[in-house]
Amino acid sequence: MPRRTRLASLAAALLLTGGCAGSPTSNPSARPQPAPASPAGAAGAGAAPAGSVIDAGTMSGIDVVFLSTMVGHSERTLQIVRLASGRLRDDALRTLAAAIEATEADELAAMRGWLPTTGPGASAAAHHHEGHGDDAALDRLRTAPDADVDRVLREVLADHQRSAADLARAQVDVGRNERVRDLARRIEQSRTAEVELLRGTP
Repeated sequence: MPRRTRLASLAAALLLTGGCAGSPTSNPSARPQPAPASPAGAAGAGAAPAGSVIDAGTMSGIDVVFLSTMVGHSERTLQIVRLASGRLRDDALRTLAAAIEATEADELAAMRGWLPTTGPGASAAAHHHEGHGDDAALDRLRTAPDADVDRVLREVLADHQRSAADLARAQVDVGRNERVRDLARRIEQSRTAEVELLRGTP
């Protein structure tokens, strides 16, 4: 299957499954639009969709650190795709970027709602993974000539999503809360597929 067709297929799958970290909605038009990426210090801010709250007592410290780390990672993903979206030339890549944005905005809302804001887990929830603050990658996108933006986004986003897949894979092995581990499984699968498409591998 040509890469452009596979990009479009993955984008469609992401859009169909977007929001699965929280409660589904029967009216797609009622889904909130992705909010602007918030600062890294807002890991515990925001609310998950109704019914998606997790009892903090069922989460281990590893679960909390994974969620807070992924919050920072998804915030950076949104920064990356929004920075490039208006300059992309390839239609399939533009569709994939939009699907990634919608999916990760939904996941971000759910993860923020799952993080504890009080009690022993609150300090762990304030943790942020500095490795996701790669300003050099954003600078590459900002300064890339229009003719190079598609290529630079593929490279930057592939590296970024590979790190998310690695984090999620580790969480599946060591996490305690099954809902968090289920989210990690889906993140590992989706990010791995995205990396393969972005890098043009079968």
